[in-house]
Amino acid sequence: MSNSSARQILLDVFGYAAFRGGQQAIVEHVVGGGDALVLMPTGGGKSLCYQLPALLRPGVGIVVSPLIALMQNQVEALNQLGVQAEFLNSSLDASAAREVSSRLLRGELKLLYVAPERLLMEGFLSLLQRLQESHGLALFAIDEAHCVSQWGHDFRPEYRGLTVLHQRFPEVPRIALTATADAPTRGEIVERLALETAQQFVASFDRPNIRYRVALKANARQQLQAFLEAEHANDAGIVYCLSRKKVEETAAWLQERGWDALPYHAGLDAATRNNNQRRFLREEGVVMVATVAFGMGIDKPNVRFVAHLDLPKSMEGYYQETGRAGRDGLPANAWMTYGLGDVVSMRQMLDSGDAPEERKRVERQKLDALLGFCESTACRHQTILRYFGEAHPGDCGQCDNCLNPVDTWNATAAARMALSCVYRSGQRFGVGHLVDVLLGKNTPQTEKFQHQQLSTFGIGKELTQAQWGSVYRQLVAAGLLQVQMEAYGGLSLTEEARPVLRGEREVWLRRDAAAVKRTSSRAERGARAREAFAGANEDPLWQVLKAKRMELAREQGVPPYVIFHDSTLLEILNQRPASLTELGRISGIGQAKLARYGDAFLKVVEEAANGGRR
Repeated sequence: MSNSSARQILLDVFGYAAFRGGQQAIVEHVVGGGDALVLMPTGGGKSLCYQLPALLRPGVGIVVSPLIALMQNQVEALNQLGVQAEFLNSSLDASAAREVSSRLLRGELKLLYVAPERLLMEGFLSLLQRLQESHGLALFAIDEAHCVSQWGHDFRPEYRGLTVLHQRFPEVPRIALTATADAPTRGEIVERLALETAQQFVASFDRPNIRYRVALKANARQQLQAFLEAEHANDAGIVYCLSRKKVEETAAWLQERGWDALPYHAGLDAATRNNNQRRFLREEGVVMVATVAFGMGIDKPNVRFVAHLDLPKSMEGYYQETGRAGRDGLPANAWMTYGLGDVVSMRQMLDSGDAPEERKRVERQKLDALLGFCESTACRHQTILRYFGEAHPGDCGQCDNCLNPVDTWNATAAARMALSCVYRSGQRFGVGHLVDVLLGKNTPQTEKFQHQQLSTFGIGKELTQAQWGSVYRQLVAAGLLQVQMEAYGGLSLTEEARPVLRGEREVWLRRDAAAVKRTSSRAERGARAREAFAGANEDPLWQVLKAKRMELAREQGVPPYVIFHDSTLLEILNQRPASLTELGRISGIGQAKLARYGDAFLKVVEEAANGGRR
C-alpha cells in the first residue's frame, strides 16, 4: 500500500486530510496482512482502522460486532459515504437476510457486520469459505474485543469461539479493537483470541475534552438539576442510575421539570426501548436516563454530558460510560455524585450475587479502585490513566481537583503505617486484613499467619476502620500501592512508595471540605475552548445549520450526526465557505457527502450572509 492511496481514500471517502494518532501505522500494518490488537479511546477513530484497510485490500471485510444498534449505526454512516456495507443480524427477516447473503457472494459488498453468534454457525462459516474462494476476504475485525474477558461487565461467551477465524482462515488478517482494557483484560484478549503474534497498538487513553467532576451526594436529583440548568439546557446526554426503579423515577422527575427525558432499562418492553433509543439517536437535546443496559454501541458523537447518580461497578465501567460523551472531540462533561449508601448497595450486590468467590474478590477490588478515584485529591485525568498503565503530568485544568482543590490533611504518618503493614505482611493481602492488623484485631486470619507479632499490629488505632479504608484507596489511586488481580486483590508496593517509607516524601490525602478556587494555564485553555463552543449557540447561523441537518436526516431516516458531526458544522460556521471547493476542505466532508449535501449547506451559508434574504 502506498501512503498516497491510503491518504487519498481517507480524504475522498471519509473527508479527512490527515490521519489521527496511530491510525496510519495500524492501517499500513493491517493492509500489509498483519494481525493487530488496537486499544484506542472512544472517539479516537477505531472504526477507521479496519474500514480503510477493508477498502484498500481485495475482498470483503467481515466485522464482528456485539450489538444490533452498533451495526445499524455503522452501516448507515458508511452508506452515506458511498461505501457498500450491510449487516446480518436478527433484525432482518429471512428474505432480507437472503438478499444480503446474495449481494455478499456476488462481490457487491466491501464490509459486512455480523454478530458473533451468527458468525460461529457452521452455515455462515461455509458461506465465508465460498466467499474466500470467489471474491476473497479482506480482513476480520473483532470490535469491542473486551467482551472476551470473563472479568469484564460486557462479557460475551460467544467471543471465546472467535479463534475459529484463525483456524479456518489463517491467511486473513485479524484486527481486535477495544476502548476499555486494563492490563489483565489485555492479556486475556491476546490469549482467548490467539493473538500472541499480533502487533499491539496502544493509543493514549486520555480524553482531554472531557471535564471530570465528582461530588458528595446530598440531594442527587437537585444536584443533577443544578448541573443541567447551569451547563446543558438544550444538550443531549445520558444519566446513569443503578436500578430500574430509579431510572423511571428520575426520568419522570426530569420530565415534570421540562426536560425531554426518556427511560431505558432491560425491564422495559423491546418496542419501548427501541423507540426511546431511536429518539435519542435521531433527535436533538434528548436526555436518556438509563441503567448500564444502555450504552455499548451508541455511536452518537454529540453527547455533551454523562452523569452518574450512582457509582458504577469499576473504573473500566466508569471510563467506558463517561467515554460516550464528547466523541466528536468538542467539550463535554462527566459528572458523578456518590455517597456511603452507594458503597453499601454496591457491595451488597456483589456479595449476594451467584459469582464464584474468586470473581467477587476481583470485583470488590475494582470497586475499591473506583472509590479511590472518587476520594483522590490528584488530577482525575492522571488517576484514570494511571489505572490503565499510562502516565499523565497532572494539572489538566479539566477536572474538579485541578480547578477546585479540596481540603487535605497531612497523612504522611498514616501512609507510612499503611505501606509498612503491606510490606511486613508479605505484600499479598487485601485491605480488610491489613486494616485488621493496624487496628490490632485478633481474627482467625491474623492468628493463622501470626500477624499479631508484626511491628505494625495495633499501631493504627487513632483512625477508624472506614478511615483506614479511605487511606488505602487513596494510596492505590496515587500509585503508591498496586492491586494484584492475579493474587486475588492483594496489595503490593510500587517504586513510588519507597521515598514515603524512607521519610523523604510527604503524603497529603483528601478531607472533603470547602474547596479553594484556582486556575491553571491548562484550565484557561480548556475554558477558552468551552467558551468558543458555547458561543456557537449565540450565532443564528448555527441554529440554521442544525435545522438543515435535521431536515436532511429526517428525509433519509438517519440520525443527524450521520449527515455531519457537530465538529463539521462548527467548522462551516467558523469558515463560512462560499464554494464547493472551500466546503470540500472542511474536515469530515468527503466526495460523496459533498456531492449529496454541498449545495444545500452552501445555500444556508449564503442566505445567512445576505441577512436571510433569498
